[in-house]
Amino acid sequence: MNNKIGVMQGRLVPKYQGRYQAFPIGMWQDEFRVAKECGLDLIEFILDFNAAEENPLLQSDGVSEIVSISKETSVSVNTICADYFMEAPLHSSDEKVAEESFKVLERLLEAAKTLKITDIVIPCVDQSSLKTESSVDRFIQQITKIIPRIEKQNINLSLETDLSPKPFVELLNKLNSKNITVNYDIGNSAALGFDPIEELNAYGGRITDIHIKDRVLAGGPVTLGEGNADFARFFDKLEEFNYQGPFIMQAYRDDEGVEIFKKQLDWIKKYLND
Repeated sequence: MNNKIGVMQGRLVPKYQGRYQAFPIGMWQDEFRVAKECGLDLIEFILDFNAAEENPLLQSDGVSEIVSISKETSVSVNTICADYFMEAPLHSSDEKVAEESFKVLERLLEAAKTLKITDIVIPCVDQSSLKTESSVDRFIQQITKIIPRIEKQNINLSLETDLSPKPFVELLNKLNSKNITVNYDIGNSAALGFDPIEELNAYGGRITDIHIKDRVLAGGPVTLGEGNADFARFFDKLEEFNYQGPFIMQAYRDDEGVEIFKKQLDWIKKYLND
């Protein structure tokens, strides 16, 4: 595989307010240089709900700074993980929340033009999970409104859900756009007890962004290779789909930070470099 390898923002710098799945205010510039030292191609930028207006993605000067640092380090930003929508779902039953989130999505799409973003990951998990028929209906209504724009820009909204394969495919079919794609997280899949072969058979050709981490069944993240993710079966099957997107390292880390990340990067390369 010759796919680009990247990292989820926050994995290569100290935890921000106790979290490493977060936009690291005041440290994000440094992460580009660490990513370069690690030999990575990409950083998947995060838009957090907390302090969203401080995120450079929502500031014209900030977007210019991302472009500048990316050129300086040769570490690209091609994808965005919009964690903002976990706290403020696009399909919220609160109309004000849903309306404001839609405006944020429009602003992200504007930033995406300058950054040449290929995918914006829309998480529909945990508190933003599509748990009910009404939540699915609201989500479809919201996404349908933005489809003409993403098709014109040729940018993907890559959906990350905790739906099993059948209802997920039904959702994709209802949205019916080549730019509504799948973000596949092998660790989350393992935690949910899904079969990666069944998932790939259902929507393998629609995957445009892959998150690499490991989790135990019904539990949390662990070091790659120590959980229930079946990497060997997954990567063998993935070969059938000519996957062209990036592999984004979202692997477990603790206070060791970069060192434990490097060990896991070396571990996963046996699959990525086959």
